Amino acid sequence: EHALLAFTLGVRQLIVSVNKMDTTKWSEDRFNEIVKETSNFIKKVGYNPKSVAFVPISGWHGDNMLEESANMPWYKGWTKETKAGVVKGKTLLDAIDAIEPPVRPSDKPLRLPLQDVYKIGGIGTVPVGRVETGIIKAGMVVTFAPTNVTTEVKSVEMHHEQLEQGSPGDNVGFNVKSVSVKDIRRGNVASDSKNDPAKEAASFNAQV
Repeated sequence: EHALLAFTLGVRQLIVSVNKMDTTKWSEDRFNEIVKETSNFIKKVGYNPKSVAFVPISGWHGDNMLEESANMPWYKGWTKETKAGVVKGKTLLDAIDAIEPPVRPSDKPLRLPLQDVYKIGGIGTVPVGRVETGIIKAGMVVTFAPTNVTTEVKSVEMHHEQLEQGSPGDNVGFNVKSVSVKDIRRGNVASDSKNDPAKEAASFNAQV
């Protein structure tokens, strides 16, 4: 179920750690049996088992978590295929370190769905949301869809610190000029008015 949910949500990199190896007396046969069964399942879900690291561990004893275990001399390490080539390792930490960071779509037009809009004394109207694509920075003229309210961004903040720019994945608050909290609301989408601003759509495709 976790693998199916992860794949449905767009997660394309997976690590399978086989826990409680101490309860099987560090059995190689049991590990291989689980790897075979799990490989068949994740293949049906959509993953390529060759690109997945399978790591036998004991969370209780710490085996193969941070350091190589002496209890499983038969285990020669995991191997997985990536776009960059073949990657090898021994521990769960190695497998985590081998995850390729996702490419943030900062080169695409700005799309920032609003989660909330606040009125802060002495500052003004501050919409809050997560940057999905593109960047947002002070001086940019943004348009809120579908209301078509256009205004200039005065400043961008994250965790009470001023940012030069907000990038994909950042949860930001940004101060806007001459816009009331009644003009925009949760669910509106902010976009760059000069670079493919967001528009209403008659239809859209989605994975359910």
